[in-house]
Amino acid sequence: MNKAILSIAAICASAAFAVAQTSSSTTTTTTTGMGTLTTYTPGSAFIVKETSGPVTYSYGDKVVYVTKSGKTISEADLATRMKVGMPVSVGYTTVGDKRVISRVEIDD
Repeated sequence: MNKAILSIAAICASAAFAVAQTSSSTTTTTTTGMGTLTTYTPGSAFIVKETSGPVTYSYGDKVVYVTKSGKTISEADLATRMKVGMPVSVGYTTVGDKRVISRVEIDD
């Protein structure tokens, strides 16, 4: 009888431990900043003048550029479409103290 109780207790403890391990996950929240593009150097500098002042964004592994209507902008079109002074909306995640760009939306 004692062996049966100990076995059941061991199974319950291991199941609780397994649930605790699977329930801890990392969530990534994307935040949006909006303003006027003040500095744009592909791959190195992206600064936006927002209501709080200039905000410097870092480039991540992949940045998607789209129009407000949702059309993806090709790498070839970026050189002619991205202009200092234009309004932009920047989707980013915070990594440490950096704002890492994931998506940039511009006017059509």
